Amino acid sequence: MGLKLVLTGNYSIAYAAKMARVNVVAAYPITPQTSIVEKLAELIEGGELDAVMIRVESEHSALAACFGAALAGARVFTATSSQGLLYMHEMVHWASRARIPIVMGIVTRTLGPPWNIWPDHTDYMDQRDTGWVMSFAVDNQEAFDLTLQAFKISEDPRVYLPVMVGIEGFILGHTTMPVEIPDQSAVDEWLGPRRQPYVIDGSDHLALGNLASPEDTEEFFMDIQNAMEEAKKVIAEVDEEYSKIAGRPSMGLVECFKCEDAKYLAVSMGAWSGDLKEAILQLRDEGFDVGLARIRYYRPFPAEQLYERARGAKGVVVFDRAISFGSAGPIFLDTLASIARYSRKTPYVKNVVAGLGGVNITSEDFSKIIRKFVEEVESDALVPFEWYHRRGG
Repeated sequence: MGLKLVLTGNYSIAYAAKMARVNVVAAYPITPQTSIVEKLAELIEGGELDAVMIRVESEHSALAACFGAALAGARVFTATSSQGLLYMHEMVHWASRARIPIVMGIVTRTLGPPWNIWPDHTDYMDQRDTGWVMSFAVDNQEAFDLTLQAFKISEDPRVYLPVMVGIEGFILGHTTMPVEIPDQSAVDEWLGPRRQPYVIDGSDHLALGNLASPEDTEEFFMDIQNAMEEAKKVIAEVDEEYSKIAGRPSMGLVECFKCEDAKYLAVSMGAWSGDLKEAILQLRDEGFDVGLARIRYYRPFPAEQLYERARGAKGVVVFDRAISFGSAGPIFLDTLASIARYSRKTPYVKNVVAGLGGVNITSEDFSKIIRKFVEEVESDALVPFEWYHRRGG
């Protein structure tokens, strides 16, 4: 049997890395991520984790150190936030293009300027084209589960791509919740030894990052896209396997909450989905037939799953905590493309951007937005984009 601990979201991620028996951790502090690597340093110093802690001078160096250690065959982990994630952005691309398994925790925080320590999804969404598998947790239990599963997914030969796991800073990162930790021996048997496509250890003549022709380069990128498609199957398999040792049901790429055959569908990602669930329960009591499709994996984007949930709906409202300036929210853009990709007949689809800069969005706000959305759909007067902004509360 495992343990039940009361952990912050940051500590949940740290304990998952411990359970995966990582060999190398590279650390550079940044709010609100710092306590992840602090906890791992404490576990290493106390002899609970047999790993090397590399204290580096920047976030770029943190991922570079993990990259080098992973190339040599080590299971590695690092974490960062906000400006630090932007600073390591070059190495984010290097890791995926080299097809090296790495796991990284992203504790989201608004990008500056203006300087801001509160969370939205902008830093995380900035990575959507880098070739990493990207998951995002709704609570601390899922932060643990997704991080542990990330090692299995990243090291699967059908994938061999790095994985990042997102949580909102402070909202989950520094909030304590009960978290169930499975038995270490069961995790060891399930996860197994590290796997990777190649090892640079001097035993073979290997070159990495040298000049390639346009045609060869394009084939590298095609292979990453194919691996992303394979990752959809691997994620479902890993989630199902893990559910047996964790004693919790599997959900795959998308959680469906009251969404089977719902007339109106909300789409969201992250911790505020808990508030959205409360709003949906209230709205259903009022007679509104509304459900939620919560995205657990943003890359690969769950296009087929969202289409299946949305195709019978009369209206779909997509909540984004980030915006692609000059266009719309990233989740909305992907959702709309997914529905259009599989069907000529699409429901009304609306984008609501909210919560940027850490602005608090409550269940009452979600209820208000959805009521308005239903009214727009029923009156055939949809406003396709809305920036919902509130002060105070």
